[in-house]
Amino acid sequence: MRCLSAFLLLVIATHASAADPPKGFTPLFNGKDLAGWQGWAIHAKGASPADLAKLSPEEATKLVNGWTADAKAHWSVENGELVNDGKGAYLATDTEYGDIELLVEYKTVAKADSGIYLRNTPQVQIWDSNQVFDPKKADRKPHLGSGGLFNNLPASPGRDPLALADKPFGEWNRFRILQVGERTTVYLNDKLVVDFARMENYWDRNAPLPRAGKILLQTHGGEIRWRNLFVREIPSAEANELLARHAADGFQPVFNGKDFDGWAGPLENYEVLDGAIVCKKGKGGNIYTTAEYGDHVVRLEYKLPPGGNNGLAIRYPGGAVHAATQGMCELQILDDTATRYAKLDPRQFNGSAYGMAAAHRGYLRPVGEWNFLEVTAKGTTLRAELNGTRILWDPDLAKITEFKDKKDHPGQTRLRGHFGFAGHNDPVAFRAIRVKELGKK
Repeated sequence: MRCLSAFLLLVIATHASAADPPKGFTPLFNGKDLAGWQGWAIHAKGASPADLAKLSPEEATKLVNGWTADAKAHWSVENGELVNDGKGAYLATDTEYGDIELLVEYKTVAKADSGIYLRNTPQVQIWDSNQVFDPKKADRKPHLGSGGLFNNLPASPGRDPLALADKPFGEWNRFRILQVGERTTVYLNDKLVVDFARMENYWDRNAPLPRAGKILLQTHGGEIRWRNLFVREIPSAEANELLARHAADGFQPVFNGKDFDGWAGPLENYEVLDGAIVCKKGKGGNIYTTAEYGDHVVRLEYKLPPGGNNGLAIRYPGGAVHAATQGMCELQILDDTATRYAKLDPRQFNGSAYGMAAAHRGYLRPVGEWNFLEVTAKGTTLRAELNGTRILWDPDLAKITEFKDKKDHPGQTRLRGHFGFAGHNDPVAFRAIRVKELGKK
């Protein structure tokens, strides 16, 4: 993320106006009024995203209208600047956003404590960096500066900024924020302060960050001014490129994009099309690398046809055996948005360790688009990160004793094996397949 020269629009944004946003960006604030924004008293009782989701449309509308009225009493526009007096409901965009690049300028006052929510979730922190660290409040470190993901758990990556980048009071500060899935990068005044860290789900620590949500401007006890608020939605191809570029050292291609050199199994049931391995329609079987791996990370892109079904064979023993039970596991690759799969066992949905551990759903790209998947097998644990969001959180497969259909998995403790694909008659495509071995010098 340090070398994203294609996106260096900071200087342009500094002098842009709502009528003239940087190329590819849309203004969030028109410089005149609060059009496009609503109020949200997000920390009031019954106002969390989960609480709102339980309400009827009529109930939710009534609640939001009340918050918006409160916001209008404390937010105003002066000289093309959005101003809050430090009180009232937060401002939330009418629109929900997923993967974005966000440009924001702000100016605040002494002892300020504010921030920017992404996907309804706190927050990219803003505060007074002149404050002295108070050991009685060890979780608050304003002296380190703004820009950190303050609501991440203490000591987690991204919670504290990498550099002190705040400008003196009276000067405008400038954020550039990129978010792909949970992966969040923050620049403050041209300095990198958060480097591709995972933004945690403050509302439910056991769940991933929501796939999409509103952008919120927080108000917290002191005047804050905003200007030049611009957003750009990041398309899937670009998002995949950013994910592939991050920490790419050590990954080696295991597919040359032309033929099946280095692969074994029923290769006649697969073909190479446009640089991708594709299972032939109506065919299947397990194909796998001739190389074997112990602890390793796999990165690849995959594209599903409607209802498509395949799987990653992890630490597969080779030969014509059942990948899901004889290998460490089969990681499910499935269009689980298809109606016919609505009533599957949760351990069968996309990203799950098939028959053993269920993944979080809802993070697939639309059918026909390429998904970016990273899978880490370390010891007997397994992690899956789909399109920048962790959907399978390190279950220890060796400790699982209850299986789908009560079918034993003798391979669940296997520590070494081949990597491959477990085709199930559908033309699922895989490309950009790379493996990084862990622990090797």
